[in-house]
Amino acid sequence: MEEILPNLSILLLIFVRVSSFFVTMPLFSYRSVPAQHRIAFSMVLSWLMYYTIDAQPFEIDGTYFMLIMKEALIGLLIGFVAYMIISAIQIAGGFIDFQMGFAIANVVDPQTGAQSPLMGQYLYTFALLLLLAVNGHHLILDGIYYSYEFMPIGQLWVDFGNENLIEFVIETFNNVFIIAFQMSIPVVATLFLVDIALGIVARTVPQFNIFVIGFPIKIAVSFIVLFIVMAVFMGVMQQLFELMIITMRDLMRLIGGS
Repeated sequence: MEEILPNLSILLLIFVRVSSFFVTMPLFSYRSVPAQHRIAFSMVLSWLMYYTIDAQPFEIDGTYFMLIMKEALIGLLIGFVAYMIISAIQIAGGFIDFQMGFAIANVVDPQTGAQSPLMGQYLYTFALLLLLAVNGHHLILDGIYYSYEFMPIGQLWVDFGNENLIEFVIETFNNVFIIAFQMSIPVVATLFLVDIALGIVARTVPQFNIFVIGFPIKIAVSFIVLFIVMAVFMGVMQQLFELMIITMRDLMRLIGGS
């Protein structure tokens, strides 16, 4: 029992970081994945990582509980940043919905339980399928594994109030909105031109009820443009996945102080 307890202390720290990472990261944190499966998968992954991490056993004292809190915060922060970048797709769908007139008709996302725009949910579903097709979930799991190279398991102090770390998270948050705007600009710009055309028609032909004929025209034009630029959207989504992996790596370097 005395030999097993120190080994369990290392395994528990690994399990805390991996399980907290699964709470906020994309794909694995969704409601469609049962909590029992997530816990079991976290335990199996932690058990595999235990044999590859070189760490000395820890004593169960106050310092050990501080290490547990540190591991939980690291896992939550890395998963949150990854999820924040992927949410750019839903933000882009919200921009498109606002121009299409679908902004009032939100749906409940079955994965997260939160309200999501119609087009955002439509594009987000394609993004998740593409993430699985390009083995992006494997890269995400590699990220939590290689996090121990930047943030060793025995490192007690993590400067979460570091100025560079806070600035990095703010810049990432800003880049999410920039990417979302760039993804939505083909549809938004086209609908802006449609609005101008409808305004000209309303002034030249007052007999037309623009509010009646404009709504279906904007919906039809939106779907035509989406069909045309869908291949471009897929390319942007792949670059978004690459940005997610790079951002996770840079965040781990900042947290680790390297």
